[in-house]
Amino acid sequence: MVLKTCSMRLLKATRKAQVEPLVFEILLPMSLLMGTGYASVKLGLLTAEQIKGLGGYVIKIALPALILHSLASKNLHEIWLPPYLLAYAGGSLILYALAYWIYKRHFHHVLTQTAVLSMGAAMSNTGLIGSAILPLVLPNHAVIYLSLTLMIENLLMIPMVLLLAESGLQAQHHPSRMLYQALKNLLKNPLVISIILAMLAVIFELRLPEILDNVLNVLGKTAPSLALLVIGGSLVGMKLRALDTQTITLVLLKVVLMPSVIFGLFFLLPYASTEMQHAATLIAALPMPIIFGILGQIYGLEQRAVAALMLSTLLGFMGISVLVACWW
Repeated sequence: MVLKTCSMRLLKATRKAQVEPLVFEILLPMSLLMGTGYASVKLGLLTAEQIKGLGGYVIKIALPALILHSLASKNLHEIWLPPYLLAYAGGSLILYALAYWIYKRHFHHVLTQTAVLSMGAAMSNTGLIGSAILPLVLPNHAVIYLSLTLMIENLLMIPMVLLLAESGLQAQHHPSRMLYQALKNLLKNPLVISIILAMLAVIFELRLPEILDNVLNVLGKTAPSLALLVIGGSLVGMKLRALDTQTITLVLLKVVLMPSVIFGLFFLLPYASTEMQHAATLIAALPMPIIFGILGQIYGLEQRAVAALMLSTLLGFMGISVLVACWW
């Protein structure tokens, strides 16, 4: 009995010793890089415009390079994951519909404002924050999950939001024309282009020239660290204004309910792996995307959108820190 008790204690101590360094190795670099970005702007080493430029580089150059380099070398069966697509797309649509009902029925917003606010509950900052965090916890498959999520967000969620928002402003505008214009703009997005090219390479079993692949590899490696630097620098000057019941409700829908719903949906799908479930839940727990703040400014919701974006960033990082500590 004594020997059994000692063995159990030794096993628990061993597991704790294995987990703590992993959490330390993941969360500490994240915090230091974000802190460096914040301090760089706060001390005047970098300006807000330079941080914005670095963010543009990550989204338009480094992340597309990372996606193209990583996916183009895969086989179709490695990246075609229907359970992931169904669970994440389904969870996103469920959250969007729920938020739409709440803000239309209970808070009495017009169609355009409801469409944009609902986006905050159903989309994550996958391109910037996701590309910084997921490779740290899932180095072998992170790009696959990021690419599938970006496909859902860029080809399903954003066109739907824009279509509804514009429909509220211009009822006479033909919906199919607005959707066509939205899709046309999305097809110019480097992220979408890189995903399409990578998928074509996988389907037709094409391989990138070695020189091009090496260049993409070098560019792609800069994405995670620079993304964290940009996130930290972007926090300077953000303030929690318009913090009311509506804003808090929206943030809780995003950082609490969305990951919970997506986590639960995986139990309903066959052939869904634990890794898929954890990756999708972690991405769903990320803060709201920057584009939510941009659309909020365009459609007259600037203060509420910025406040929700800021609060979701604070709570989101707390949530993903808990998930990383529990699962990795």
